[in-house]
Amino acid sequence: MTARLSIAQGAALSIGAVLGTGLISMPALAAAAAGPAALLAWLALILLSAPLAWTFAALGARYPDGGGVATYAGMAFGRRAAAAVGWCFYFAVPLGAPVAAAFTGGYVADAFGGGRAAELLTFLAVVAVAYAMNWFGLRVSGRVQLVLTGALAALLVLTVLAALPHLDRANLTPFAPHGWSGVGAAAAILVWGFAGWEALSSLSAEYRDPRRDVPRATLIAVAVVGVLYLAVAAVSVLALGPALAGSRAPLADLLAIGLGGPVRTLTAVVAVVLTLGAVNAYFAGASRLGAALARDGALPARVFGGRRRSLSFIFAASIGCALLPIGLHTSTLLVTGCFTLVYVLGTAAALRLLPRGWSRVVAGVAFVAVSVLLWLNGPPALLSLVFAAGALIYQAVSKRPGRNRRAASEEPGQDRQPLVDGDRIDRPEAQDDTRPVAAVPGQVLDR
Repeated sequence: MTARLSIAQGAALSIGAVLGTGLISMPALAAAAAGPAALLAWLALILLSAPLAWTFAALGARYPDGGGVATYAGMAFGRRAAAAVGWCFYFAVPLGAPVAAAFTGGYVADAFGGGRAAELLTFLAVVAVAYAMNWFGLRVSGRVQLVLTGALAALLVLTVLAALPHLDRANLTPFAPHGWSGVGAAAAILVWGFAGWEALSSLSAEYRDPRRDVPRATLIAVAVVGVLYLAVAAVSVLALGPALAGSRAPLADLLAIGLGGPVRTLTAVVAVVLTLGAVNAYFAGASRLGAALARDGALPARVFGGRRRSLSFIFAASIGCALLPIGLHTSTLLVTGCFTLVYVLGTAAALRLLPRGWSRVVAGVAFVAVSVLLWLNGPPALLSLVFAAGALIYQAVSKRPGRNRRAASEEPGQDRQPLVDGDRIDRPEAQDDTRPVAAVPGQVLDR
């Protein structure tokens, strides 16, 4: 492997991992839960980002490896913990695909009409294209993903600037119409928009000098993400007021009041392209993660063995999840619960792996914070515990954990090394290849 990530490139990839498509609808969902007080939830998640990102950066700098959280959970607690992380990531993908597409479907319906039918058709189109691309091995390169991330960042900046003349402090009252418990509910939802900091550790092996470059890239990423998120959240509340809570396309609404013209059509197109890129990345990474888990005995090879079997399961399960009578709010919490449990396990691993000193103290702060977030997630968080328990039970009853290796290879000459969101992140040669590797949302490295 030739490490080639500069600080700027690493920061850009890390920003891309966190600036996901959820932001196109997160301001409205948070406002519905907490009203203007949702700004406190945004601020809390931004402040949490610093110790959480630094914890994963410290792990990456000390143990540079492409396996990310799954690797560190395995190092700290054994292969069963690594499998639990893998299950939480893998089964969160079919749950999350309908949520991401629903966010985009809101923009399509807002621009062209059609209501729920338009949202469902948007979802089917997005997942079908992503499935076809991954079936035939077509990939969105890292450069294209960075262009998509840049497009989202540019859209956010434009939205903020367009809305500035329309800010009204009167929209801050009543500040907490749903009580202070609404702030906690909003924070649990907003985890969706902040998922991706684990990419810092997964990308660590790609840097030229991980010990020097990872912390610097982390500081840049945290600062950029924090400024963009807080700016968008603030102008959404101050410009749209009570209408924000019921909006399905808040960025389009902000651009409409600021610029006018055919901005709704433009934002709908941008939202579809961004969502397709994100879902493609999730499908690519998760399909290889499932194959890796089957190869290592953490999933049954007859169902998940091989990239295409794993991909077909994700595709079918995504459609099944979209048809479930579950609201968007609950679906979002189910997915964020899985992400949060991964963070709990990752920060717990950091407490065992990092040396004594301020880095471990920061990891302790992050562990307490994400544990609180898991509790705030409420009953939907139980699903993440079910996934983790399922991984432990399956490995416990599996007679030979490595028996699936041969069956997991579906295509002749298929590369058995798991890939991360559509492209390979090589691991050091000394790395034990028996541990499953977790997919990293939003990341594709162009080789």
